[in-house]
Amino acid sequence: MASLWRAGTKLTLLASALGGGGAAALIATSDDPATAFSLSTTIPRRLFADAVAAANIVFDYEYSLWGVPEGSTEREKVKHEVHLRSAEKLRDLCFKNGGIYIKLGQHLGQLEYLVPKEYVQTMRESMLNRCPVSSYEQICSVFKKEFGETPDKVFAEFDPVPIASASLAQVHIARTHDGQKVAVKVQHSHMTETAAADQATVELIVNTLHNFFPSFDYRWLIDEIKESLPQELDFLTEAKNSERCLENFRKLSPHIANYVYAPKVYWNLSSSKLLTMEYIDGAYVNDVKAIKKLGIRPHELSILVSQTFAEMMFKHGFVHCDPHAANLLVRPLPSSKASILGWRKPQLILLDHGLYKELDFNTRTNYAALWKALIFADANAIKEYSTKLGAGEDLYALFAGVLTMRPWNRVVDPSMDHLVIQGSQSELSELQMYASEYFHEISELLRRLPRVILLMMKTNDCLRAVNNTLIQGSHLETSLKTSCIIGRVSSEAVSAAKMSQSKSVLTWFSVKLDKILLEIQIWKIQMALWLLQLRKALPWSHRAS
Repeated sequence: MASLWRAGTKLTLLASALGGGGAAALIATSDDPATAFSLSTTIPRRLFADAVAAANIVFDYEYSLWGVPEGSTEREKVKHEVHLRSAEKLRDLCFKNGGIYIKLGQHLGQLEYLVPKEYVQTMRESMLNRCPVSSYEQICSVFKKEFGETPDKVFAEFDPVPIASASLAQVHIARTHDGQKVAVKVQHSHMTETAAADQATVELIVNTLHNFFPSFDYRWLIDEIKESLPQELDFLTEAKNSERCLENFRKLSPHIANYVYAPKVYWNLSSSKLLTMEYIDGAYVNDVKAIKKLGIRPHELSILVSQTFAEMMFKHGFVHCDPHAANLLVRPLPSSKASILGWRKPQLILLDHGLYKELDFNTRTNYAALWKALIFADANAIKEYSTKLGAGEDLYALFAGVLTMRPWNRVVDPSMDHLVIQGSQSELSELQMYASEYFHEISELLRRLPRVILLMMKTNDCLRAVNNTLIQGSHLETSLKTSCIIGRVSSEAVSAAKMSQSKSVLTWFSVKLDKILLEIQIWKIQMALWLLQLRKALPWSHRAS
């Protein structure tokens, strides 16, 4: 315990020493020295507060667990309480600092396979709907810098109260001078400078903790932040991403292009820190009651979400990597009519296009081949493509488990429902046990994998959380349908890759054989689904249960 306490103390002292230097560097490099000077007074305090919080959490764990027997019921109870306290301290720190800290908290809320459930639950419950809000005066300052006018001059109407606030920006409703209702995304004031300072602060803490605790190696996260944050802070890049995304669906996935949409961009009213888009009225994908009120069946939406991102990952190679619930809306497909029972087809609305990743040909093809192998429980192919993607021959089974949130024996189980997650308490406890038991191996896996694969894993985590909300009560049926879709899309991508590399007759026959085998596999899953539905429809099956 003494060594950990000394580590926390050293971290705090180091933060104090470096805070002044970081602030001076900020002033020297900023394109707005006056603003940077005002920020420089807060940076050392923020760095010091971060270090104190980290030291406090470390000390709480060591002090609370000191002398409590390993494996005892008492230790589990104490550990739960410390996890909860520490998660709340981390949450409060994220809210206090805002910006990049909010994004880190959101990411932490998706890591079920790595962090204790208390952290996951605490971050999920708060990070998507309690982000800090900039004042109207701060919004006006951004408008003046970008357009030279206040919002009421740029627009005919502008609601000063935001309808949503995220880690980097907030959204206001406005009306253009020609009467169009729009959503205006405004970057939080001084975000560029504070983001740079926060990035340096987080990097210092991560590197320092790694020096004291070598198994704590999250330096890959810093590398990813350095690459992705500048893109997310440029709203013109976000606008281009949204248009490219829709173009990909029109060209490469025309069969579902009408079911996927992104708001139209008003380029003449947009800049790097202001983004004006078509206003779309819809329900968030985690609001099941609102979705049903729109006449949309949640399980149908879940299938559409899975297919949309499968097409992006396996066919487009251009992937929206932040699909948490606050970035996905749904509305009835505008061209659809209600069925006899009143149900309508869903249209998925993709928001916040700041974080995209491109998969090169080999990565995209290997990733598609891996998911094909996972869906059809092909152990040899799982090993082959996991290794090709960077997991190595020693951690391929763990990689498969992290992707599917299933233990290896379930991953390779030939039964149709081998990847279905029921979401029961026993399953959650099992996942947490594996996360604790293999913490060091998981950390090594995350360090080893290419960053683009880490982003795909993050995307999977977000989608899993969304789908778990949507398919409550119909896990098995919806999961089987989703398996069919992912199996088909990934197989089509692998076949297309084969044909693009070789036009020989042998390749043609190989692709045709793959398609036949695919249809047989999917037929088996569909038969299992049909039998399940028949069983549920028979009245005596209900009496028997």
